Amino acid sequence: MLRINKNAIILIMLLVTAYRVAAQDSLSNSEGTFRDSVATVHMDNTYKLNYRYLIAPTVFIGFGIVGLNNDAIKKLNTSTRDEIYEHQPKRIVLDNYTQYAPVAMVYGLNALGIKGKHNFRDRTIIYATSQMISAALVIPLKHIIGEERPDGSNKLSFPSGHTATAFSSAQFMFREYKDTNFWLSISGYPFAIFTGAYRTVNDRHWVNDVVAGAGFGILSTELAYWLYPKVNGLLSGKEKKTATMITPFYQNKAFGLGLVRNF
Repeated sequence: MLRINKNAIILIMLLVTAYRVAAQDSLSNSEGTFRDSVATVHMDNTYKLNYRYLIAPTVFIGFGIVGLNNDAIKKLNTSTRDEIYEHQPKRIVLDNYTQYAPVAMVYGLNALGIKGKHNFRDRTIIYATSQMISAALVIPLKHIIGEERPDGSNKLSFPSGHTATAFSSAQFMFREYKDTNFWLSISGYPFAIFTGAYRTVNDRHWVNDVVAGAGFGILSTELAYWLYPKVNGLLSGKEKKTATMITPFYQNKAFGLGLVRNF
């Protein structure tokens, strides 16, 4: 009989924390929806950097960083790897594809008429921004930290880029559907958890790499929503628009011109 790996339980508990944080915030936002107009909720809540959304990524990233030099977490890494080798699960490459499953679901659902919060253009800007932020955080850290992968193939193990992409995509799906269909909004997380788990099963990452990757992914999407109004303004040119008015005046028996500029 296959024994339940206690290390796997710890990992799953850490990752599922994201569910609890998301659920609490979604319920509070749903109550506010009945009190306010849809437009007000959209403008006031969607693009605010809500501290509750930062709890999970902060915990995950902190765990991953501490794990680089913490003996207890390193022991967790090695014991998890030993447990995997003991049961010898079949290695598959689905994690290369499941990392994108949540974002594919968002576009697919919209195509089927199940609309999310944003239209095609706006959600594409947000998702592209999240991926750029994720890459800007993950890629330099891989080279700076230089942690060796479990399989010894290179020293680019920390943090897990696949997991970062998977959780940024899952968080993107959550943010797009949380106000209209909560259960649908969290349906991307199982794909993200599967991706992270199989990065360890495939001997490509340690446990702390995966947990940190999840944190960076969630953080990247939250930052993308926060930055969206500014990015959208720059792309549409609205940020550069100013109003200038020149008016004549007469004062103390003298004529002149007044300049009024609205930024």
